[in-house]
Amino acid sequence: MALIVQKYGGSSVADAERIKNVARQVAETKEKGNQVVVVVSAMGDTTDELIKLACQISEQPGERELDVLLSTGEVISSTLLAMALGSLGYKAISLSGVQAGIFTDASYSRARILHVAPKRIVDELDKGNIVIVAGFQGVTEGMDITTLGRGGSDTTAVALAASLGAQVCQIYTDVDGVYTADPHLVSEACKMREIGYEEMLELATYGAKVIHPRAVELGELYNIPILVASSFTDTPGTIIHGGISMEVRSKVRGIAHDLDVAKITVVGVPDQPGIAAAIFEPLARANISVDSIVQNASVNNITDLTFTVARSDLAKALSLIEPMAKSIGARECLGDSTLAKVSIVGTGMQNTPGYAARMFRALYEQKINIQLITTSEIRITCIIAESRVEDAVRALHRAFELEKAQV
Repeated sequence: MALIVQKYGGSSVADAERIKNVARQVAETKEKGNQVVVVVSAMGDTTDELIKLACQISEQPGERELDVLLSTGEVISSTLLAMALGSLGYKAISLSGVQAGIFTDASYSRARILHVAPKRIVDELDKGNIVIVAGFQGVTEGMDITTLGRGGSDTTAVALAASLGAQVCQIYTDVDGVYTADPHLVSEACKMREIGYEEMLELATYGAKVIHPRAVELGELYNIPILVASSFTDTPGTIIHGGISMEVRSKVRGIAHDLDVAKITVVGVPDQPGIAAAIFEPLARANISVDSIVQNASVNNITDLTFTVARSDLAKALSLIEPMAKSIGARECLGDSTLAKVSIVGTGMQNTPGYAARMFRALYEQKINIQLITTSEIRITCIIAESRVEDAVRALHRAFELEKAQV
């Protein structure tokens, strides 16, 4: 008897009929002799609707109360799915994140899972129940409800799979796997049969929306295979795991893009020790993540410092940076929210020349200007104008001949 964790996204449980379809799929897994734990997201656009409602009540809703409110969306989904399974004759029980033993830190709206105490889940499985867990949420040691941020249900599912020793974590969504690029932008994009944790983490971090990066990190840490597949079709999905063959590792695997990019430039910064710490420490205290950072070579001990943040953090970041910049004698702060990232990812780039040149040539031939460049061992990312993203993704897909990839 295998233990399987399944996760169903918001589009998979968007209405009553879809919830019934998910119940039938869960029942099929149970009928094969498996123990099943299911994690669900909120129905459709429920989370966005709850945020909109909160903002109608208050211009700045309190973080604690907002997390309590947003956690109700997943509770609704889990209870309805348990009812649907019950109507099919299966024993099922719904649990909130609190009841499931998911403990987090106190960073409201972007909490991190500290540990999972799955005793209640194990007890219910031993009773023969299918256990339905509300994703996206947890509880602090002080018993305050928290949410894990966008995509948090993926993280919930992999964390539960790790804590329960599950054979696999299956992520069911509205796409049927991981593609070499967004198939909505590139009709020739190919679905991958498999991909390694390292490459998937880079793709997810830099724009691929099929799975949350934190879920991939947990999968790699605990060596949990993750299947990404569609809840609407029976086509095979993509398995994310560690055992990728040498041949598959010898190429660029995919193109990622991300529109959630804003740039801040601090102009005329004194080039002296401690300045970078003075600028970035307030952002860290405010839980604002900084991505690309570029500092120009100084002239007369004066330089410019540029970095990127999420668009949703731009206003808050500027409010923190502007007074700090003034205090250190910088000339001005500039913000730009009309940018995007485009990245190539593949372990084949390690110790192999030519990938950067080919990427830059492809963008040049489309007359796409590169504003910033960042790299890792297996990724090259360019910050470009948002208006040119589609052209960039298609050009790079062609340049690396991913439509011919045997993936």
